[in-house]
Amino acid sequence: MRLQPIATDVAARLLVINPNANAVVTARVRRAAEDIAGSRTQVTVVNPPDGPLSIETAADREQAAPKIMDIVRAGAAQRYDAYVLACFDDIALAEARALADVPVVGAFEAGLAAVRTVAARFSIVTTVQTAVPGILNLLRNYGAAGLCTVRAAGIGVAAAADEGAFAEKKIAQAIRAAIEEDGAGAILLGSGALAGRAAAYRQMLPVPVVDPVMAAVKMAEGLAELRLGARREEFPAA
Repeated sequence: MRLQPIATDVAARLLVINPNANAVVTARVRRAAEDIAGSRTQVTVVNPPDGPLSIETAADREQAAPKIMDIVRAGAAQRYDAYVLACFDDIALAEARALADVPVVGAFEAGLAAVRTVAARFSIVTTVQTAVPGILNLLRNYGAAGLCTVRAAGIGVAAAADEGAFAEKKIAQAIRAAIEEDGAGAILLGSGALAGRAAAYRQMLPVPVVDPVMAAVKMAEGLAELRLGARREEFPAA
């Protein structure tokens, strides 16, 4: 990870981590993060130098976890005000929080918090079917299993990020099924590969659409400005 000079004219400095090694997904996450962040927030978006190009299975998640931790360790010298894990799996979230001295926000957790403010029942629309078991497990962990349905569009993460016509059709079909068949009052996009797309979907749909990456960036930005990062070296000696 290339380190950046510490700017003195910003209110918050965020490190946004795309846990896969797909540069297309990282570029999409970067655009979404920069679009939603305030003018005085400095956003750095990175991905591991190697590893899975998409995170679609439990094996992918296991491979990505130590690479996330490597980036968090490397970022410590830059003294970021908060971290964002821009993957819907919230991979290594607890471990990153244990290591970092500042807030660490997961996209799933932030997106879930956001969508629950606008709908009593909602649906998560993700990419591949193999992602669904992990999403259901996270819903149980976050106490939201009875509040939503989960639908997979049946496309890969890389295909979703590329925004091809077939992928767009499959995602739109899954979203409409969630609204018309499941009665979803809102849609939570279930992949970092869909970052930045919520605004376009909102124009076509009768319900709110939440981008979990954007929600995580705004949450991290607010937490950073609260200055919750009590760094260990700043505690007085006992």
